[in-house]
Amino acid sequence: MSGVSIVGELLRAAATVTSRVPLDRIKAGRLPDGIPLPAILLRTISSTEWQALSREAIVPTTDRVAATVRAASYREQREIMKLILAACAGQTGTIAGFDSVAVLSAGAGPDVAGPADSFEQTQDFRVSFDAPF
Repeated sequence: MSGVSIVGELLRAAATVTSRVPLDRIKAGRLPDGIPLPAILLRTISSTEWQALSREAIVPTTDRVAATVRAASYREQREIMKLILAACAGQTGTIAGFDSVAVLSAGAGPDVAGPADSFEQTQDFRVSFDAPF
């Protein structure tokens, strides 16, 4: 969940995002039933460790993280997608306690119909970082 933690910290620190989506509506894993909209769901799609012959104390890792927007309107969905991309893409450094972090955009998913007549779309990120072993 390290990549999710990194993207979550970036989103929670971005005033442009939290002015539209309150902190308690930025969740990891799953969104509770009946959550007020808009909301953001963070999930790990995949995780790859750098392969070395012997394990070291630090393992370079890349997670693919999906940030899914669930909104009440298509316009709101599109606006929040732009804010998420601006808050995360291109960020580097030490984030959420992880060193050597680099966050790159990895594409956006299709527009889909969400539950309870909501609008959803996902922005993916490639999150590279040094993970402790």
